[in-house]
Amino acid sequence: MKLSIVTTLYKSEGFVQEFYERVHKTTLKITEDYEIIFVNDGSPDYSRLKVLEIRDKDTNVKLVDLSRNFGHHYAIQAGLSISDGDIVFLIDCDLETPPEVLEKLYAVFDNKEKFDVVYAYQEVRKGNWFEQVSGDMFYTFLNALSETLIPRNILTERIMRKKYVDSLLELGDANLFLGGMMYWVGYHQKGIPISKSQRKGKSTYTLKKRISLLINAVASFSAKPLTWLFNFGVIISLLSFVTGGLLILVKMYYGEQIQVGWTSLLVINILILGIISTFLGVIGIYMYKIFKQVQNRPNFIIKKIYE
Repeated sequence: MKLSIVTTLYKSEGFVQEFYERVHKTTLKITEDYEIIFVNDGSPDYSRLKVLEIRDKDTNVKLVDLSRNFGHHYAIQAGLSISDGDIVFLIDCDLETPPEVLEKLYAVFDNKEKFDVVYAYQEVRKGNWFEQVSGDMFYTFLNALSETLIPRNILTERIMRKKYVDSLLELGDANLFLGGMMYWVGYHQKGIPISKSQRKGKSTYTLKKRISLLINAVASFSAKPLTWLFNFGVIISLLSFVTGGLLILVKMYYGEQIQVGWTSLLVINILILGIISTFLGVIGIYMYKIFKQVQNRPNFIIKKIYE
């Protein structure tokens, strides 16, 4: 049995050495047939050089050097596509989740139930009140819209069988939201609660990236916003007809006593403009995703693989 360990690098210089030492020690408790794949996602620091130094001492270490920064999910996809182990362990190298979690996940993975995937999740989200509240809102909003139910507070860390990884890579989505794709493909999956610590240093997942992830997740896994736009448009149209009919009847009955003010007309026009702009924005998001998909560009470009 060969075990592939996949992780990504972005501003990870301060974590690489400790991560390698801890994950290497844990891996040897399971198997001596392994590979550790580091994917350099255009990291601007010396993460790449740190990995190359480790590779000089351990030939089981590989470095996949991408041509630029493509994003976390795309870097993960690149690493999975290179892995050739019978089992694949996916983990972030920032040490928020201890590398020793591999042993805990594998113990569940290797039992008589023969799970295809054992993934980690947080019972209680780490971080301050904003991170906890925004995280809860993210999953509540996403699952309310998505046709695929996604477990709350899932983590990157998971151990997977090769057949599952192959099915995941076959999806061919240009708009990646792995959190949804990993459950859409199905298979026999099991979640394990894990404690996650606070990252040392500033997180690379900014608020802007989190909002972008939410928009991408909703647009990739749900058509409900478009349905809501249609329903809302029908309601507005019906209300307009009813209101117009009432105004005509009132005008006919009261004559010149009733004056339609310019202020009310201006407010109505601004409201309609705002509604139309919002509708076009939502439709534009879906159209852009279609455009991106039909472009058929690769999700990542590998500049070099150091084996």
